[in-house]
Amino acid sequence: MRQPAKLFREMWQDLLGCRGLAWQLMKRDIYAQYRQSLLGLVWAIIPPIVAAAGFTFAANSKVLNIGETELPYAAYVMFSMALWQTFVESITMPMQQVTKAKQMLAKISFPREALILSGIGQVLFNFGCKLLLIVGMFLWFQIPVTASVFLAPVALIHLIVLGAAIGTFLAPLGALYNDVSKLVPLVMNALVFFTPVVYPVPSGEGAFGTIVRLNPITPLLVTTRELATTGGVSQPVEFWLASILGFIGLLLAWLIYKLAIPYTVERLSS
Repeated sequence: MRQPAKLFREMWQDLLGCRGLAWQLMKRDIYAQYRQSLLGLVWAIIPPIVAAAGFTFAANSKVLNIGETELPYAAYVMFSMALWQTFVESITMPMQQVTKAKQMLAKISFPREALILSGIGQVLFNFGCKLLLIVGMFLWFQIPVTASVFLAPVALIHLIVLGAAIGTFLAPLGALYNDVSKLVPLVMNALVFFTPVVYPVPSGEGAFGTIVRLNPITPLLVTTRELATTGGVSQPVEFWLASILGFIGLLLAWLIYKLAIPYTVERLSS
């Protein structure tokens, strides 16, 4: 930190130099993930389908009062859950990669950024599988496609960046303490109710609506969904503020990760 120019130059060089290793780690983990699975890649699309079926049944039974959505409700939930699952994976994948590589970290010297890149690569691969579900959803519900659909991947990248920032920041702690990996799913299961995944953004001025609108995930997820479906953007200012937060957060998380990982390795080796 006393020589920031040298530090950032080394970080950039490590990032460029670890691409090959990150690619090999990603391929190995994807193959291991699906090798002993009977359904294989289908597991990537099962959660959104199950969620859509459950919430649609509840809404049709008047158990939930969702209100009007810009898409058929089943398609709305299915698409939103695919985006939410991708965001959650962008948090957990970097943590899982660092935790699984404990022995390698203690014995081998290599650019540690490879683990983070490998995790993000797996997130993108899994979303590629979900994309088949999304395309099928568009065809089944006859959702019109506008030119803005080509901008949706850009908004999705911003959503992944925010998740990767959180995951990169937590990765060194997750390698040391199993509590972190147990706590994150609990927090995300609670946070989904404060994110417009199964309901539209509240328009009221109550406390719940305020929390949902202040949630930085909200404009990123909503904008991705809107660009892919309706073509409009209802929260442009909030989207860019959340995006700036995500990119600055990722840079800071990378810096903290770079500085913390040697101490993590030392603790793991002792």
